[in-house]
Parts: sequence; structure tokens; C-alpha cells
Amino acid sequence: MGNNRAPSSAVRDLTQGGIFRQLTTLALPLMAISFIQMAYNLVDILWIGRLGSEAVAAVGSIGMLMWMMNSFALISKVGAEISIGQSIGARRLDRASMYASHTTTIAILLGTLFGVFFFLFPHPYVSFYELEPSIASDAVDYLRIISMGIPIMFLVLNFSGIYIGSGRSDLPFYFNATGLLLNILLDPLLIFGWGVVPAMGIRGAALATLIAQGVVLFLFIFQLKRRDGLLGKFTFLILPRRRYTIKILKLGLPVAAMNAYFAFINMNLARVASVHGGHLGITSQTTGGQIEGITWNTSTGFSTALGSFTAQNYAAGKMQRAQRAFRYTLLLMGALGTVATVAFVFYGSEIFSIFVPERDAYLAGGAYLMILGFSQLFMMLEITTQGMFNGLGKTTPPAIISIVFNTIRIPLAMFLGMRIGVTGVWWAISITSVFKGVISFTWYYVLQRRLKQSDKSSI
Repeated sequence: MGNNRAPSSAVRDLTQGGIFRQLTTLALPLMAISFIQMAYNLVDILWIGRLGSEAVAAVGSIGMLMWMMNSFALISKVGAEISIGQSIGARRLDRASMYASHTTTIAILLGTLFGVFFFLFPHPYVSFYELEPSIASDAVDYLRIISMGIPIMFLVLNFSGIYIGSGRSDLPFYFNATGLLLNILLDPLLIFGWGVVPAMGIRGAALATLIAQGVVLFLFIFQLKRRDGLLGKFTFLILPRRRYTIKILKLGLPVAAMNAYFAFINMNLARVASVHGGHLGITSQTTGGQIEGITWNTSTGFSTALGSFTAQNYAAGKMQRAQRAFRYTLLLMGALGTVATVAFVFYGSEIFSIFVPERDAYLAGGAYLMILGFSQLFMMLEITTQGMFNGLGKTTPPAIISIVFNTIRIPLAMFLGMRIGVTGVWWAISITSVFKGVISFTWYYVLQRRLKQSDKSSI
């Protein structure tokens, strides 16, 4: 027989209580975690920018790869969020614990595989961007250090997903905040040196990130292995069972594929940008993308919370609660998107100059932010709607939309780039973001009507 007891105090039941309060209680720490992850990169760029735009280009090229690694880590993270959330909603804590063990095993295997590969073979990736020899050499050194942290990143994201699926987004926030504070302290020390500590340049930034992420992982493991650990102190490494593994892959692979392909497309866009704009083109896209992460990560935080909220309520037969949460989230994201649009369109150069003070760099970056500013509302609409799809366990539709329109970006960027230069690449990104937002919302609206009709027919 299954374990049908109610969720313990270690998890949070999202099927009861005030919708807006529960949604924001879950979303705010998630949003903060997203900002923390963004802040890791922005803090690095803030200090590395003092070394010059060439150093920023070297780090930015590796940042694209880390984006792709983060995408593959979503297999276990999203699989944990949805499977554990639905198991708790169905009052099956035994099943939730088994899913946690499986997602952790997947994270360990994938993280180790990618980490070893890029440590041993960094040159093929770096050569893709056709950077100047000195910049490429710095990028290789940076990648070798960062690659040692890839297994750590996979596990940190997996453990975050386990807590989020359990309705506990607070602890991942505290742990990631601790890592960020440590990174802030270590960055200037290791980049520029002080006392007996030698100046290591961008290698110091990579080492600071590696140490900080290692501390975050230690905090997760320590908390999970306590006597009152989450989900009964589940086993980290097990022999996978077919049933659980297939379910996790079905949930996580579409999201991971969507994000990995998105990262791959952006890598190619960065290459097109380097053809038309040199290293300033790469600097504009990578650094501008991190700044744009203010809206991206806020939307992702609320989307993830919405997905967990929907997963529990859908499994409990309370879909109306999920629909109300969706409306609340759309209103919040609409307000934030409007503010971001105004800031990027009218003050893009001033914002960019905070991170890279070179005049040519911040003027080029300002153009990027201005053009992307026009699509912020639509980008946030796409991400928010994705949360509803994920909570219902239907992760394929957003993946299809993302893959199709991200693919279109490459020929569109090449076409516009040949006619109006590097800004054509930015317009290709902005235009396709508008289409993704509109089509995602329309697709979900059609799905929602079908769900209502099926509910009526079952009465």
C-alpha cells in the first residue's frame, strides 16, 4: 500500500490557504535565488570590467557555456519540482522521497560527465568564437577552473528543485545568499590580489565562484542529512528504477532541451555579433543579457513558484486555485515588465556603463538594452505561461514554441546583420520574443478551455 499520510511539517501544503500569500511566500525566495544566480555573474563582470572589455569578452564566452550546462541541469531540477510537488499533492511522501533519490543520482552522473569533458577539452569550445589569441587563452584558463564546479552546480540546482517541489523555497534562498556574499568578498581579493594573495585576474573570478558554490553545496548536504531532514533523509545515489527515471526524463527533458537549445542559439548569435561588432558585440550580448536577467530571473522565480503551486493543486483537483494564481502572476509581471521597458529603452547606456565603463562598450551595450526593452513584456508573458504548462506536467508545448522561434533567430540575425550591422542581431532577438510570448499564451488559453470541457463532460 502507498503512504497516504498528510505532508509533514518539513514540506508546505499549497492546496489550502490564501492563494496570493502562498504564491508570494513561495515566489519571493525563488525570485531572490534567481537574482542571486544573476548576481554571481554581474559581480564578476563588475570587477572584470575594470580589467577591460577584452577580459569581459573572455568571461562572457564561457558564460554562454555555463548557461547551457545550467540548462542540462534542469533535467533533474524540473523533474524534482514537478514529480515531488505532485506526489505531495497526492499525499504520497514515499513516492516523493524516491523521486528525490532519482533526480539526485541523475544530477551526479550528468554533472560529472560534463565537468570532466570540459576540463580535458576546453579548446574546441573556445575556438568556436574565433576570438583573438590572448582573449582565447584567458577563456581556456577560465573554463578549466569553472568546469570543476559543474558537478556542484548540477547538485545545487537539483537540491533547490527538491525543496521547491516540497513548497520550501526559503532554505535554497538562504544557502544561495550565503554563497553570493562569499563570492562578493572573494572576487576583488582573488582578481586583484591583496597581501600574500597574488592577483589572478579572470582566473581569480573563476576560483571565487567555485569556492562559493562549494559552500552552498555543503550547506544543502548538511541540512538534508540532519535527523529531521527533508523527505526522510533520502539516499543521494541509487540504482535507478525504470518507472521513476522515465517519469523524470519526460518532465525534465523538454524543459532542458528548450533551455539548452536556447543557449546554443545564443552562442551562435554571439558569434554572428562578433562578426559584425568584434569583441564589443560579444560584450554587449553577454553583459547586456546579464542585465536583462533582472526581468528574466524575476519572471523565472514566479514561474517556478507557479509551477509548484499548480502541480500540487492540479493533483489535488483544485485547478481553480491555480488559475487565480496565474492571473495574480500576470498582473505582477505586467507591472514589472513596464518598468523594465522604460528603463532599458531610455537609460540603457547609463545602466550598461555601471558594469563596463569604456565609452564604446557602454554605447554598444546601451543599443542592445534599448532594442531588447521593447520585448520585455512578451518575454515575461512567455516565461509565466511556461509555469502553468510545467505545473500541469505538459512541458512539451513551451519547448516547441521556444525551439521553433529560437531557431528562426539565426537566419533572421544573419539577414538583418548584413543590412544594419550588429543591431540587426538584437532586433532578431526582440522580434522573436514577441512572437513567443503571444503564441505561448494563446496555446495555454486553448489548453485551458479543453481542460474545462473535459471536467464538464466527466460530471
